Amino acid sequence: MAKKIALGALALVALFVVVVLILAATKADQIHVERSLVMRGTPADVFPHANDFTKFVEWMPWAELDPEQKTEFSDPPAGVGAWYTWVGNEQVGQGRMEILSAEPDKIVVHKLEFIEPWPGVAESSISMKAVGEDQVEVTWAFSQDAALSAKVMMVFIDMDTMLGADFEKGLRKLQPLVEAEPEAG
Repeated sequence: MAKKIALGALALVALFVVVVLILAATKADQIHVERSLVMRGTPADVFPHANDFTKFVEWMPWAELDPEQKTEFSDPPAGVGAWYTWVGNEQVGQGRMEILSAEPDKIVVHKLEFIEPWPGVAESSISMKAVGEDQVEVTWAFSQDAALSAKVMMVFIDMDTMLGADFEKGLRKLQPLVEAEPEAG
């Protein structure tokens, strides 16, 4: 009897694994999350907050998850090739971010290297576009190739909802910083 129960339990576990793998195979090969917010100001008001890591960390939402995290910045902390690293608690993990390209008042592209808890490489960008005379649309985007482990995770977690909420929070934190810039006033 115990052997039948054990075999039945093993069969259920195997079926669960097969179903999860089948569902994972249907997930997209790339994770893409993007959020935008229109705020008072100009692209020139936004650009320093995307191109200078010492300003970027003021509005990114993950700094709140571990106020004790350790960060290090390149010298200078802005422009192509600039980088910053972080090491924090289990919510923040460890990683490195580098500016790959920066078109003043248009877009800044970052390379993200996650070291812990889940190693991976992604690309993020912050673009800024004038909307009307005194407003700017800021778009924060994230793209990462989805390996099998990420696809399995996406069976249980909606990355767009999870990461999108963080992007929305960060853009709301950026808004008063941009609107306080002299050109916006």
